[in-house]
Amino acid sequence: MSLRRWWKSLHFLGLEFWLPLPILGIFFWLSGNLLAEHLFNRPYSMKDKLQADSLSELQKSIYVMFIYAEVNKSAGITKVTVKTTDSYRRNLFFELPVTNITQIEIAIAQKLGISIEDIRNLARYQIND
Repeated sequence: MSLRRWWKSLHFLGLEFWLPLPILGIFFWLSGNLLAEHLFNRPYSMKDKLQADSLSELQKSIYVMFIYAEVNKSAGITKVTVKTTDSYRRNLFFELPVTNITQIEIAIAQKLGISIEDIRNLARYQIND
């Protein structure tokens, strides 16, 4: 079969377009892998590190609407719900291992970073025996 006839059959079937596609695909795949490997193996330094244990910076900007504390004296715990105006943290929930009202106020003040007088104005208590 002559070259001219072979070329016409390739053109008729559309293979002149389809034959180079696997070669181009392999080229893009290999170059993409090399680029990704180069970028992922590059060393980088972090200037600001994430600290999950400290919430004081976040909680300084929280405005408390009210505090609801459910004191369970038989279990020796207090469940506290804090409603805030923050769009990300509307409700804060935590448990305290104390049942004395003064100790509860001190613990909430330490947890939220606000004064005890503000806690006394905002807090509502339900005492269960």
